[in-house]
Amino acid sequence: MLEFISRFMSDGGPFMYVILLIFLTGLGLSTYKIMSLNANDINGNKLFDKIKGLVLQNNVEEALVLCSGSSAILPKILRTGLKRANEDRVLIEDAIATSIMEHTPSINYKLSYISLIANTSTLVGLLGTIQGLIMSFAAVGSAEASSKAAALADGIAKAMNTTAFGLISAIIIMVIHTILVSKATRMNDKIDEISGKLIDLLSIKQRKMNENEN
Repeated sequence: MLEFISRFMSDGGPFMYVILLIFLTGLGLSTYKIMSLNANDINGNKLFDKIKGLVLQNNVEEALVLCSGSSAILPKILRTGLKRANEDRVLIEDAIATSIMEHTPSINYKLSYISLIANTSTLVGLLGTIQGLIMSFAAVGSAEASSKAAALADGIAKAMNTTAFGLISAIIIMVIHTILVSKATRMNDKIDEISGKLIDLLSIKQRKMNENEN
């Protein structure tokens, strides 16, 4: 297998190593995003249930402590809303909306770079294909009859190998990118959902407090 890979790389020419560098960069960036998303992918419903129980017990301070114990994005956003627990709904909504705008962009951060890397891998592979075809045509036109076949085969090998490697690299990176985008979208949707639930919860609590005072 190692011998096959070594021959595959050498037959493809210098563009093979460029594609390899691009591929490894894409894998490294993808690994970083996987770790980043996993660090922020918490059970939002479970967290909200705990916060809801504490808020209904008029124990907002403990709910704030609960949210402070996590470095994930959702607890930070909910903590912002809990700080405004005794204020009007509009103020709570504004605070949470501002916090969402501040924190959620990091969820999608660098995902576009992964897509760019996949596209670049394809294009570099095509560039290697063009180089191989140019070498093939040049060999047919200028090489001696005895060496034409070898030169033609070398050019075609460069063309096919770079095309194949570029596509393999792009396919793998694009699959990872699609998975990451799907996960990021789900996380953003969950943040919006839980944030909306907290706004409703705090508004109902505030309304009941006002009714009791009256």
